[in-house]
Amino acid sequence: MVRERGVAFPPPFQEVVLPSPAHSAKLVARPVGYLQGRARAPGDKSISHRALMFGALALGETTVRGLLEGEDVLATAAALRALGAEVTHERDASLWRVRGFGVGGGREPADVLELGNSGTSARLLAGILASHPFTSIMTGDASLRRRPMQRVIEPLTRMGARFEGRAGGRLPLAVIGTDEMVSIEYRLPVASAQVKSAILLAGLNTAGETTVIEPEATRDHTERMLRHFGAEVRVMAADDGVRHITVVGWPELLGRDIVVPGDPSSAAFAVVAAAIRPGSDVTVENVGVNPLRAGLYETLRDMGADIAFENQRELGGEPVADLHVKGGGLKGIEVPAERAPSMIDEYPILAIAAACAKGTTRMLGLAELRAKESDRLASVSAGLSANGVKHEMGAADLVVHGTGVPPAGGGLVAAQLDHRIAMSFLVLGLAAREPVAIDDGSAIDTSFPGFAQLMNGLGARIEAA
Repeated sequence: MVRERGVAFPPPFQEVVLPSPAHSAKLVARPVGYLQGRARAPGDKSISHRALMFGALALGETTVRGLLEGEDVLATAAALRALGAEVTHERDASLWRVRGFGVGGGREPADVLELGNSGTSARLLAGILASHPFTSIMTGDASLRRRPMQRVIEPLTRMGARFEGRAGGRLPLAVIGTDEMVSIEYRLPVASAQVKSAILLAGLNTAGETTVIEPEATRDHTERMLRHFGAEVRVMAADDGVRHITVVGWPELLGRDIVVPGDPSSAAFAVVAAAIRPGSDVTVENVGVNPLRAGLYETLRDMGADIAFENQRELGGEPVADLHVKGGGLKGIEVPAERAPSMIDEYPILAIAAACAKGTTRMLGLAELRAKESDRLASVSAGLSANGVKHEMGAADLVVHGTGVPPAGGGLVAAQLDHRIAMSFLVLGLAAREPVAIDDGSAIDTSFPGFAQLMNGLGARIEAA
């Protein structure tokens, strides 16, 4: 046992084996002629996590509408309750309420924080926990326990926190926090909105100014929402694209009303499914189109997709639109590496579009895909091979050779507990010559509960195998 300030807790390096989900299920997607109709994307996962966390760090009550009620976000809600926030859900009104404990006001959790499959929960909570004078332990499922945390640990250690965990800083991980954090200026070695956010969240409870330097712009939901809650956040962008993001410590955050837009990463599955089936006509409503998240839609347009942004508006500081997609032929292109930060989660579904396009699509700068819920680059490659799609995979790139005709299909894809791999290859099954199956669709609920029902409502054929 390890003791910190007189409190005993289990050795953080001990492997925790969690049971497999009871609702594991093989799913199959069968070819369809076209998709048609209107659908509404589930709430944005990144914004949902932040709405709950910032509400917990605020004084007074925060209300959240449109929250993604997937397993990842529910894990964040449970962790915040363990830290002393009141988080309640009014199901009839689809309304969540958070009564916060204020910056630095969290209490020591009585038990290990179980975060399931959620890397966002783990990395952002590390920033909050680091600046509290107690010890917390985070763990998760088998997939999350494989994901690296060192990139968060390094800057938070420089600020004064300590960590004990498995090799490479992997979960289970003990966060030994302090209320004597020091402000830093930190240059991100790899573009990561999660690492940036963890540092800024730690900086809220740190005297002075904490600055993150990002050579490539990453999604800015944290900066936008912190301002909405009353924090002083400055962003300075140089001509070469380097951004300096500074948060001033010890603000008094006040509860706010939040409306969560639809998740562009989730909307991508219906958008691509429609784009690759000629004759399709689909509108996905209420999608967040933050420029730092819209790389996939820019890429699809470059490939020749007919995508219109309709009813453009702003919700809670975030740009929103309805995406109107008409199916047609796509062509292969080269996707530049500098676009990766704005679409890093969408490369699996882009690979499906590339498989159905005419010509070669080159995707560059994909090293970050190897540190997701699975090694997504390897998972995508294996799924393409299983379904007769010619391609080459490098250390940080993927080249897909589309023929302009439906891929063979007929394969069984190992989802690797990765929701985006599962959903992407189910989309392939709608356009392939033969059905495509995934071995386990249980992970889909982490980000997109009701995915199959929504897609089937547009004309898809996704069912239990």
